[in-house]
Amino acid sequence: MNSQLLKNLVLWLVIFVAIIALYQLVNTPREGSQEIPYSEFLANLDSGDVKDLEFKGEEIKGQYVGTSDDSTASFKTTGPANDQLIKTLEEKGVTFKFTSDNEGSLTSILLNWAPLLLLVVIMVFFMRQLQAGGTKAMSFGKNKARMLGENQNKTTFKDVAGIDEAKEEVQEIVDFLSNPKKFTKLGGRIPKGILLVGSPGTGKTLLAKAIAGEAGVPFFIISGSDFVEMFVGVGASRVRDLFVQAKRHSPCIIFVDELDAVGRHRGAGLGGGHDEREQTLNQLLVEMDGFESNEGIILMAATNRPDVLDPALLRPGRFDRQVVVPRPDVRGREAILKVHSRNTPLEEDVKLSVIARSTPGFSGADLENLVNESALHAARLGRMKITMEDFEFAKDKVIMGAERKSLIISDSEKKITAYHEAGHALVAKLTPGTDPIHKVTIIPRGMALGVTQQLPIEDRYTLSRTNLNATIMVLLGGRAAEELVFSERTSGAGNDLERVTEVARRMVCEWGMSEKVGPITFGKGEEQVFLGKEISKPKNYSEETATEIDNEIKSIVTGNYEKARTLLEDNIDILHKVAEVLLDLEVIDGKDLDEIIKNNKPEQYPSPWENPISPESSMAFRNNNIKDT
Repeated sequence: MNSQLLKNLVLWLVIFVAIIALYQLVNTPREGSQEIPYSEFLANLDSGDVKDLEFKGEEIKGQYVGTSDDSTASFKTTGPANDQLIKTLEEKGVTFKFTSDNEGSLTSILLNWAPLLLLVVIMVFFMRQLQAGGTKAMSFGKNKARMLGENQNKTTFKDVAGIDEAKEEVQEIVDFLSNPKKFTKLGGRIPKGILLVGSPGTGKTLLAKAIAGEAGVPFFIISGSDFVEMFVGVGASRVRDLFVQAKRHSPCIIFVDELDAVGRHRGAGLGGGHDEREQTLNQLLVEMDGFESNEGIILMAATNRPDVLDPALLRPGRFDRQVVVPRPDVRGREAILKVHSRNTPLEEDVKLSVIARSTPGFSGADLENLVNESALHAARLGRMKITMEDFEFAKDKVIMGAERKSLIISDSEKKITAYHEAGHALVAKLTPGTDPIHKVTIIPRGMALGVTQQLPIEDRYTLSRTNLNATIMVLLGGRAAEELVFSERTSGAGNDLERVTEVARRMVCEWGMSEKVGPITFGKGEEQVFLGKEISKPKNYSEETATEIDNEIKSIVTGNYEKARTLLEDNIDILHKVAEVLLDLEVIDGKDLDEIIKNNKPEQYPSPWENPISPESSMAFRNNNIKDT
């Protein structure tokens, strides 16, 4: 840094010397201009040897006739410019002009000082460039946090919905920032760190902004990736600078989004630790709970990967609290829809409670996107208000993708797709413990040639063995229908088989739902290889047990496949009818499917599950409940 400063000083000195030299060169008197007596001037005038005269007071300047316009052909003298002289000049035809003293002074000033002023401007420009370069070099270790002042952050708890428990848990932070004496007089201390944990889109960042908005304190926002650079030590310098800046605005809140970018477990993984990231993490740990206390600074962070964070971050004294921000329940979804539709005109037929009840599993970001897509669809159709039809269209687009109307499918492939989806739908309708069918379509959407949507009746937090077996049967219904009708297997069931295998494996290895293997957990599949966990630990079961696990998984899958095939064989007429209607209409909703089953086999109806939500006003479930070919 001293070497760079010395270079800058030398450069400034060179520029200054150059300016002085140029100034002296510009202002050096021109040599060769002859000073002649007035009498000689009059003699030359009589002989016709002068031209281009300039009178300034009693000073006379001119050029000799027959010479070029340079300094060696000029002369000057002093004498009166009387009427007789003027008359003589007119008779001789000599050009002349009069210049006032002020005009000459102004012209002289401009001629003499303009080069100097130009050089000064150039020098100032270069100095600014050098200073800017030095500032950039000095600011390399400065933090990149953006601060929202007390009057800039308008977000409050009114803008956050669907996570009431999380709001109640952080309300104490707001109270502490607003009235710290209420807690300190009882010996309490402000929490140093709050970690918001939840799936993407659940509102972690929004909740942090609402806390700062409610408390009326400065709010620093920075991403975890903004700390880490290629050069070792830069991240640690930025952490120090961030806390120095926060101390000046104490009390305040620092919010680090995506904390796992900098807080990942130290010294783990296949390639070892990253020195820059680990030094940054070490500095963050020291700032949160080191020798120096940072009173009045609350560090909030958000992550959806708490499993990869370093244990030193999660201990009390650093992140004192972990606030879980879950996906909203039915009441939370309705509240979120109200927040996002506050400035959106809705038709009278739109019932947000119905939409909320039919969107289990949706996060706040999903619901916001749903309202936005509905508004865009209504605007394209020229409507003044959003209808339930717009929400239905938005739901199909968000979950399944836009319709691929331009895709040309042969009649044979279309027929296979129709029977495949009819198999899913019929097994779902005739099997106890399955979710009601909302819609069956063979219109290509996204990557799928056909889709069967099931709509859960309510939010489900535990899965029974009966329900899981029924899910496997529904997933295998498409492959069973293909084999039963065409005696052929296609690649359309690839995704179904992948999901079936995953469900069966978790039933055996994680949930202890196998009679032969027993209630034992085998191998936790959630471990991260690049954290050095799974790869460093040997299997905790023998090869014989592994073979038994594989056999049990195969038994669950094949057993449910045979049940699905038998169910379709017993109802082959209904299968043909459903496929025929699909080929004709391309879309069947739950109500139409009910009518087909009633008309062809009334003794099998009503289904053990009743659909309490009308298909016209319901939304589809998440992707893990979509059966695609």
